[in-house]
Amino acid sequence: MNKRTVGPFTVNPIGLGCMNICAVYGPPPPFEDAERLLLTALDEGVDFFDTAALYGFGESEKIIGKVLSKHRSRFTLASKCGLHGVDLEGNGKKVRVIDGRPATLKANCDNSLRSLKTDVIDLYYLHRWDKQVPIEDSVGALSDLVRAGKIRSIGLSEVSSQTLRKAHAVHPIAALQTEYSLWTRNPEIAVLKACADLGVAFVSFSPLARKFLCADLMDTQTLLPNDWRQTSPRFNAENYPINVRLLDAYVHIANELGCSPAQLALAWVLHQAPHIVTIPGTSRIDHLKDNMGALNVHLSDDVLARLNQAINQHNVVGNRYNPQASSEVDTEVFPV
Repeated sequence: MNKRTVGPFTVNPIGLGCMNICAVYGPPPPFEDAERLLLTALDEGVDFFDTAALYGFGESEKIIGKVLSKHRSRFTLASKCGLHGVDLEGNGKKVRVIDGRPATLKANCDNSLRSLKTDVIDLYYLHRWDKQVPIEDSVGALSDLVRAGKIRSIGLSEVSSQTLRKAHAVHPIAALQTEYSLWTRNPEIAVLKACADLGVAFVSFSPLARKFLCADLMDTQTLLPNDWRQTSPRFNAENYPINVRLLDAYVHIANELGCSPAQLALAWVLHQAPHIVTIPGTSRIDHLKDNMGALNVHLSDDVLARLNQAINQHNVVGNRYNPQASSEVDTEVFPV
């Protein structure tokens, strides 16, 4: 599959989301394992790495800086601001805080540049729109960073088409990132079209549906207590057994094509539109290599139709976020 465009950059359609090298789905991998993963990703053709100040409260950025800074010319680097960890009580324990004030975003950027050991971040996202701050003000601060040479382009995460258009009127937006997979179709409401209209790349995160579409997580009782999925309604004890039933038809299609379920999920995302790239995350080298094999999977119109029937917004049970997390995003939702 040919490379695709993200703002002024040309990248492999499959990048690497770097949240998994921190404690999100359980204990983080040892540094040596994270190092091997990142360097293997480069060797496998990954040239688009995505991280954030939030991931591990800065730990992901530090690992990337330590491992990849000497290879900086070989990849496009994306990070995020406006959602980070703050020690509010002075006890050394950080909590996640959404803060889109211009001064905060600029301070976030300076911290990230130090952690990433780089002079410039290629694509810098507003991780969450702080609804207490006009989107025009937050994007205005990011445009100041572009002019200062600290970032090369601006992205938005988890926003609606309306917010995207408001932001784009202030400064060209290079990419919009949100969850998109067979079981999360919200971008199809309006955001995918808005991105196409404006020439904005769409970056799909969680394209494997947080492992659901790998078809090997059959029982959520195996998840650790601190696993993020414990907070997701789709993974709870009531909903997940219903969702698992959708996998039979899906796995059957993967077996027909001779690809892994993960490759099928990634190929489906990339077949939706030419302005889409995706950033599956993993902490395992074997999964990384398997994911990259999706670039060789071609899906016919008939297969795409069967996949769309097998798993979609009508038969997946449960919201993707709990009420608190849902209140923090600005994405369109399907009517109940």
